Amino acid sequence: MRERGRKRRKVCSFCVDKVEHIDYKETGRLRRYLTERGKILPRRISGNCAGHQRQLTQAIKRARQIAMLPYTAD
Repeated sequence: MRERGRKRRKVCSFCVDKVEHIDYKETGRLRRYLTERGKILPRRISGNCAGHQRQLTQAIKRARQIAMLPYTAD
C-alpha cells in the first residue's frame, strides 16, 4: 500500500527575505502572485504568511490603480 504523506508547508518568501514592507512599485515581484488571468493567488497556494498576504493584496491593488498591473488578462 502506498503511503500518503502530508505535503510540506510552503514558507513565506517575504519572511525568508526579511521584507518588512511590500512596495507596490516592485511589479516584477508582485506579478509572481497573480494568475495568468490577473487574479491574486490565495495564501494556501502562494505560501505567504497572513501579514504579508494582506500587504501583498494591498500593494497589488495600489499597483492596479495606477496602471502598473492589469486588472484582467487581455
